[in-house]
Amino acid sequence: MSDFEPFYDVNRTYEDNYAQGPFGAFAQALAEDGAASAASADSASAAAQTETFLGQPVNLAFGIPAGPLLNSRYTTAAFRMGFDLATYKTVRSRAWGCNPFPNVLAVHPKSADGSLTPGSAELDEGVLADTNYDLPISISNSFGVPSQDPDVWQPDMKAAIAAAGPGQVLVPSFQGSRVEGMSEDDYIADHATTARLIKETGAKLMVMNTSCPNEGHNRLLCHNPLLVGRITEAVKQAIGDTPLMIKLAYIPSDDDLELMVRSTVGRGTVQGFSTINTISARLVDKDGNQALPGAGRDRSGVCGNAIRGAGLDMVARLAAIREKTGLDFAINGVGGVVSPADYAAYKKAGADSVMSATGAMWDAELAHKIKVSL
Repeated sequence: MSDFEPFYDVNRTYEDNYAQGPFGAFAQALAEDGAASAASADSASAAAQTETFLGQPVNLAFGIPAGPLLNSRYTTAAFRMGFDLATYKTVRSRAWGCNPFPNVLAVHPKSADGSLTPGSAELDEGVLADTNYDLPISISNSFGVPSQDPDVWQPDMKAAIAAAGPGQVLVPSFQGSRVEGMSEDDYIADHATTARLIKETGAKLMVMNTSCPNEGHNRLLCHNPLLVGRITEAVKQAIGDTPLMIKLAYIPSDDDLELMVRSTVGRGTVQGFSTINTISARLVDKDGNQALPGAGRDRSGVCGNAIRGAGLDMVARLAAIREKTGLDFAINGVGGVVSPADYAAYKKAGADSVMSATGAMWDAELAHKIKVSL
């Protein structure tokens, strides 16, 4: 196991991480003088990079996606560590609890390169998960998209936005919440309400999560492109010209993926896609039993090294659809970025920007390493 201390402590509960984190190098970055730490060693190379993310100028269009940056302390530390895009963990219109601890386990696919293939038998037969966090790292992501109440996250998000340095952008993530007895129209309206709450914080852009099981157990919103189209229409009415990106899981069918593009970008409601989130797998311990405790947790999203191939595939297919349709949209590549070479591979595949969650958690210097490599 690496002796590096991840900035999200997988041995603590989500609630403890929210209240006490971040840890490791991120904690050190917060403790240092803000101006001094922001003027990091890579600032000279970053200054040469004049890029944009959904219309906002950034030093380098690289950062951390929705997931491990729980609040403004985490996003501020990310900025100070050279991640110029910091995504504020997905928020909702109401407080929402987290899945029981543990939420993160190390995942060990059988393949020689440690990859998982969408649609493979292994995903249903069972993938070993334990606490041996070997590099290159793959982990479970079994949180259930918790959220604070807007009374908590709105002022904190304002602080997170204010802490961005020159050439850095806070990227708020949100999703709708489906509760018992809610009609589809209510569900659509909840997305719009949450987006409006984000806009009130002064956010310059936002990302809507359609890639977590918010439609019921292991059913993803992004697998229903027409409903996503209706939702993004309502969201755009609520946020006006604020740029909107949507987060996608792996979508196997090119026809479905093109329908997603035409139902959103084609109607002027979406300006970009971020992909991928995780790959769902049945996780088992060394004895073949359910690895994560509790009902409905036999499967979990897997992220990190294991999903890089699937992420690159989605980005390349989106880039091909962009070329084919002539529609203009940004592509944010996510999944298994653990090195500068992975960043370069995503850019080559057609990504306009790149993000790393698991890789950044285990390597706080990743943004610096990528900037030095350019």
